Amino acid sequence: MSSAEDNPMAQARHPRRGRAVDSIAELPSGEGDGGVRFADRRDAGRRLAASLGDLREESPVVVGIPRGGMPVAAEVARALQAPLDLVLVRKIGAPENPEYGIGALAEDDVLVLDEEAVRRLRLSPAELDAVVGRARRELAERSASLYARRPRLGVAGRTVLLVDDGLATGHSAQAAARSLRKRGAARVILAVPVAAPVSALQSRNWVDEVVCVQTPADLWAIGLWYENFSPTSEEEVAVLLAQHRASR
Repeated sequence: MSSAEDNPMAQARHPRRGRAVDSIAELPSGEGDGGVRFADRRDAGRRLAASLGDLREESPVVVGIPRGGMPVAAEVARALQAPLDLVLVRKIGAPENPEYGIGALAEDDVLVLDEEAVRRLRLSPAELDAVVGRARRELAERSASLYARRPRLGVAGRTVLLVDDGLATGHSAQAAARSLRKRGAARVILAVPVAAPVSALQSRNWVDEVVCVQTPADLWAIGLWYENFSPTSEEEVAVLLAQHRASR
């Protein structure tokens, strides 16, 4: 039987805390780059949960990123019989193109900025302050929603599975992970159905472990890897949380 040192996949799946993955080849890719698509976010969550069963003994807290990450997280939490919570994050878009992400803002005013993108766009301090301020206002508005006002589960000293529906730039996941660290999480494991290889590799700088079903070489857009990628509503997030709480 080969040891973990002989098996790059095992090294990626069970890394030491803070250890950086050395190459794309070491990423846990599950079903690989064969163009496998998920039926919807629930299907993605069930297939992701199949890669996480060994973590049940750690009694993790599953934390989703609303809104799209919550149906995925709910399936993971159900499979692991784990508590379910959320962490609020708001993408920061470029001034002239809000869809182009240059960073993210998470709860507890955790700010992540893509310094290279800021330089490339030649944003002035005033322009940057404006887009960050807009994100703060939008995050405050979302924090006032019904599901967001519920008390957060304690994560201090716990293993936390941070779940989203995919990883493109990684800004939102990084902000969320840092917010969880600020709340005292002992370990943060990023779990996503699909991820851009470079982003998954870079994410090892700010989480303890990365688990994904597949890491296609050409991600393009997360939605392309789902048959049904319709938006998740605020009401659906509230129902998922309520149903999971009732089931436990």
